[in-house]
Amino acid sequence: MLARRDVLADPDGLVHQLAHAGAPAGSVIPADAWRDDEALYLQFDLPGMDRSTIELSTEQHTLTLSAERPSPIPDGTRPVLTERPTGRFARRLVLSDALDTAAAEAAYDNGVLTLRIPLAAHAKPRKIAVSGGAPKQLTS
Repeated sequence: MLARRDVLADPDGLVHQLAHAGAPAGSVIPADAWRDDEALYLQFDLPGMDRSTIELSTEQHTLTLSAERPSPIPDGTRPVLTERPTGRFARRLVLSDALDTAAAEAAYDNGVLTLRIPLAAHAKPRKIAVSGGAPKQLTS
């Protein structure tokens, strides 16, 4: 299970999650992540996977990705070499509550899934207008 981390305040934590997901070597979906002032971006390598097998969901700030790559070896034949992993693959990442997962967008092109998750309105930097005039007294 992944520890909850704020990916905006602790980008190294997300890198740690991406690198140490606890799955056996060769079965982890490789990923890259970056952010700007508007959104977090994630890219996942899913070569040879049909778009119809890709499932992407969020629940309580946990992103779950799963996809399937079937074996290309027909039934009734004898495999000679099998190096490419097949079957169902999954990846889970805990996201910050500073992200608006309801507004996330995903696109799949040439074996790469790109996910854009915008920052929530409350997490975006904003300027505070300063008005003129005499300072007001605070009342207790």
